[in-house]
This record gives sequence, structure tokens and C-alpha cells, in this order.
Amino acid sequence: MASFNGKKSIVFGGTSGIGLEIAKLLQQAGAQVVTVSRRGAISDESDGMQNEIADVLDRDSLQTLFEKNAGFDFLVNTATGGPRAIGPFLEMDLDGFQGSFAKLWGYVNTVRLGAPQMAKEGAIVLLSGYPARKHRPGTLAIGTVGNAVEGFVKLAAAEINPIRINAVCPGLIDTPMVLKQGEEREEYFSNTTGNHLIPRVGKPEEVALAAIFLLENQFVTGTIVDVDGGAIPA
Repeated sequence: MASFNGKKSIVFGGTSGIGLEIAKLLQQAGAQVVTVSRRGAISDESDGMQNEIADVLDRDSLQTLFEKNAGFDFLVNTATGGPRAIGPFLEMDLDGFQGSFAKLWGYVNTVRLGAPQMAKEGAIVLLSGYPARKHRPGTLAIGTVGNAVEGFVKLAAAEINPIRINAVCPGLIDTPMVLKQGEEREEYFSNTTGNHLIPRVGKPEEVALAAIFLLENQFVTGTIVDVDGGAIPA
């Protein structure tokens, strides 16, 4: 396990799901962790972490947050920025499609405003998503956003060097973002991952381990790491 003693981390979306798992691993590795959400801490698992309230689409609040924590080492953003459009493209509400890009703008805002306040050799990790390159019907909007995120990461790496920036691309992960419950949830997981090379749903901690690798390894930048169980598109 990495040792991040003396390092300071800011984790957007760090109060639940994948973000919380990343925050927990950072804390276990000795880092000081600031979690950021729109509603504040919602889990006892974030005990010992500093929680700040900010919206990734509110640049003024982000600027204040980054100036307050100037000199921090790691920036992780797992926030979606708001609702995402899912469903057949030709039936999709185009305002919903456009709204899905809140994730991209949230990432752009945090990197643009956060990088100038980071330590010289800091590291940034964002989240893409496997529909970006392994499209399943009904995921065109989030896949398009994922492509934009991955392109942003690859291009930004040259612009913000020596700060490193990478992304993790998760497959289907068992998090609160999957709204189905009970038997319907289990059936959804089984049907979606049955033809994957590892035929099961992923765990948030498995994605978090990839994020820690990207934060620790100082010879990786502009890279996308897939954590999707060998997902095979439908």
C-alpha cells in the first residue's frame, strides 16, 4: 500500500460510492483528506476527514475552496455534476443529453481552478466510464461525455505538466448510483455483466485501488486505466 504521509488530498464526491472508497484508502495511507460534496458528509465512514460543501459547477465556491487548501498534493473528482440522460438516443430529451455534460464541466472547473493551487508535482485523477469505448444501447449520452473526459485528460496532461492527470474508467460498479433495488438490482447486474471476462459487478474499492495507483506512480500521466472486468459491448 502506498504511503502518503504528509500529503493533502481533495476528493470531490468523496462522501459516497467510489469517491468515499478513494478517500478511505488515502486516509489509510496517511494522507490528510478533504472530502467535497454538495450536501456535506452523509456517512460515518468519513470520520476523521474534513468535509467541505461546494458545487463543481460553482466556480466562486471552488476558487475559495482551493485557495483555502493551497499547496495540496492530490485532486480526485468522482462527482457527476448532476443527473445523466439514459435511454434510446432517438427518444432522448436533448436538454437531458446536454445536461449530462455537467460532469465534464465540473471536471474542467476543478482542474482549471485547482491545478494552479496544487503542489508543483501534484496528481489529479478523474473518472470516465466504460460506455465511452464499449457502447451499450441506451448509454450514448454518458458514453459521449466519457469520450470527452478521456480526451480532456490526454490533452490537459501536456498543458498542466509537471502536475500529472489521469483517469480511471470503471465498468458497472455496485454503488448507490445504481437505483434498482432487491431482485431487480441483482438481475440487472447479472444481465449486464454475464458476458464479461470477469462475469460479475465491480466493487467500489476495486476502482479506488486503481486511483491510488495513478496518484502514487510518478511515471504515469495522460493515461486511462480500465477497471471493468473485461467488459464486452453488447
